[in-house]
Amino acid sequence: MKVLIVCSKNSGSIAPFITEQVEALNGLGVETEYFGVEQKGWRGYLKSRKPLKRKIMEFKPDIIHAHFGLSGLLANLQRKIPVITTYHGSDINVEQVFRFSKWSIRLSKFNIFVSQKNLEKVNAKSNVALIPCGTDVDVFKPLNKTEINEKLRLQAEVKNILFAGAFENKVKNAELAQKAVALLNNAHLIELKGFTRDEVAQLMNAVDACLMTSFTEGSPQFIKEAMACNCPIVSVDVGDVKDVIDGVKNCYIADYDEKDITGKLQLILDKGGRSNGREKILKMGLDSESVARKLISVYNGVLEKNND
Repeated sequence: MKVLIVCSKNSGSIAPFITEQVEALNGLGVETEYFGVEQKGWRGYLKSRKPLKRKIMEFKPDIIHAHFGLSGLLANLQRKIPVITTYHGSDINVEQVFRFSKWSIRLSKFNIFVSQKNLEKVNAKSNVALIPCGTDVDVFKPLNKTEINEKLRLQAEVKNILFAGAFENKVKNAELAQKAVALLNNAHLIELKGFTRDEVAQLMNAVDACLMTSFTEGSPQFIKEAMACNCPIVSVDVGDVKDVIDGVKNCYIADYDEKDITGKLQLILDKGGRSNGREKILKMGLDSESVARKLISVYNGVLEKNND
């Protein structure tokens, strides 16, 4: 099976949750190539129409798998190759982008949503599936905290909290996280910016907790990766986080209130220890290979219908 991946590359690179998903598909025998959209905005996507058609003629894919609504709409400007589109959150939650996603939903042969909330918002009844992106459990795994702390040169006497993104990303709501951590004694909030995937995994093993305060999310990889490392978590009720961490020890849902977040973080710091999040990730089938198998099942179903 040959699958063409259509996605944004306008930041200079393709998002890791997409490349890791593709690597898992490759590991199960799916042949893939990328078409990355390097220009921004809907006009940039529209300008990519002819280059995409050339890519389709060269690669001759059986399926096009687009990521995000604008990519799905672009992919559907041709009607020869069936299109499957995955919606990751911002393309549903941001209204000015959602209007383009609505067209993609109508035109795609099959639509995949990474969270139940987003699936419910679009009210789609057929040819849809709930498939969150998987986690690379070979990279994100429990490591020896003492050894990692020494390697990263983190101060052992300071309580380190890993924030779920770059501070300047307004969607991530860093101001609330900073206020909450400032109320803790001797605690430091680490900005998740400029690290490699391996370094992120090491950080999740070294810190005392991970913190998410985002205004909107789909099915955040940050949470699933932290769980795969058995890192304790405090998060607001955003995306699918509440369902994913449900029943996991040392993981808490907090209100959008700095004192409530501080209180939940303090519970983790007082208890010490790790979570059992990895067990939940594997049980839910949220590892990369399990998700890749679900995607292949979707691909096969679409091809069968398309050939009828």
